[in-house]
Amino acid sequence: MMLERGAVCGDWTIVGETRKPFAGKYRGCGITEPVRISRVSEIFLSQLALMDSRTAITLKTWLENTAKPAFADHGGGLKGLRLSGHYACKTQNSQPGGRLSEHARGRAIDVSSFILKDGTVITVRDGWEDKETTGVMREVHSGACGLFATVLGPDADRYHKGHFHFDTARRASKPNCR
Repeated sequence: MMLERGAVCGDWTIVGETRKPFAGKYRGCGITEPVRISRVSEIFLSQLALMDSRTAITLKTWLENTAKPAFADHGGGLKGLRLSGHYACKTQNSQPGGRLSEHARGRAIDVSSFILKDGTVITVRDGWEDKETTGVMREVHSGACGLFATVLGPDADRYHKGHFHFDTARRASKPNCR
């Protein structure tokens, strides 16, 4: 399916399609304003990502203000993101009996790698500690803090060693950045 540039989330730089609201198989799962996107601010996503409009707009803001500038001097700049997660009706860390994940509400996206214009792929798992990429990886992680409600990376816990988890959870407390 060809996804046309349009007013997805009211923003012409978010390429995708608006979907109908839906509920998931478990109580609390589903998205009231779903979009399925393939590209954001000229950055391609490795797979079509299903999320709510607010999360897509927050992703765009992070790409424009943090990720693209951070990678500007690396490999010709940022070209794409390899995703390891978006909407999924599941519990946190897929643990039986756990609380519902923000993925289950379409409010989360997981980034496992950054693809540069010269073809270089920097994985979160390897790039986090690599002396040549640790600075840029920590910059994109910290730049997401406050913009997203939750930002988890390799230092957070064993479940996030290989990816960044960003979500737009609706909570009154301060952002959770680890």
